[in-house]
Amino acid sequence: MNHTIAVAGKGGVGKTTVCGMMIDYLIKAGKTPLLVVDADANSNLNEVLGVEVETTLGAVREEIAQAELRGNVIPRGMTKADYAQVRFNAALVEEDDFDMLVMGRTQGKGCYCYVNGILKTQVDKYVGSYQYTVIDNEAGMEHIARGTLPHVDTLLLVSDCSRRGIQAVGRIAGMVKDLNLNPARMGLIVNRAPGGVLNEGVKEEIEKQGLHLLGVLPQDEAVFEADCDGKPSSKLPDSSPMKQALHQLMQTLGL
Repeated sequence: MNHTIAVAGKGGVGKTTVCGMMIDYLIKAGKTPLLVVDADANSNLNEVLGVEVETTLGAVREEIAQAELRGNVIPRGMTKADYAQVRFNAALVEEDDFDMLVMGRTQGKGCYCYVNGILKTQVDKYVGSYQYTVIDNEAGMEHIARGTLPHVDTLLLVSDCSRRGIQAVGRIAGMVKDLNLNPARMGLIVNRAPGGVLNEGVKEEIEKQGLHLLGVLPQDEAVFEADCDGKPSSKLPDSSPMKQALHQLMQTLGL
């Protein structure tokens, strides 16, 4: 059976790095086959994983839309729906240890409603073929509000050591409950804690928001340096303080 893990939180708190290291852990633990979904219009999970992505669902949608304007979208013998599905299937990146689907974005003005729908359709089609699915959501509450996500078994809300970050995930947790999404498990991970310790103000805000604290990840200079050097942070040695803390957390959660 598939176990779906979704990661959500305010922008800039390091949730994509958390996602990448989680994927690295699952692969090393033999929890494959694994489907990785970058559900952020401003996608960069592939950089954290060190993976080249040639196209995204948004780019395919734009390609088809532009071809329609030119009147040459559908090869002879295919329906428009069949052709679109073939092109969307081509957006699945196949690596040795995991497959990856990237939402991306369309060009120009307007919302991402259409490409969100494409993402949901593709994820629903693939998810049953994998032991684990890991979804890195865009910042905020877009996918939760629109119901883009499949059923989520574990929802991890990631924040940094700021009251604003904790408040942001508190709002996400509230929306999850209001919409009756009912993940089997939902909790908070606080990232970038100096020395891996929370100050009293952050503890107070966590309690005020009614959040269940799953774990604390320490500030790790190696992550910052990897990002500055353009290196995939998920490939840091397992001796990395952040990786060690995350691996322990995953084991505690039984993942």
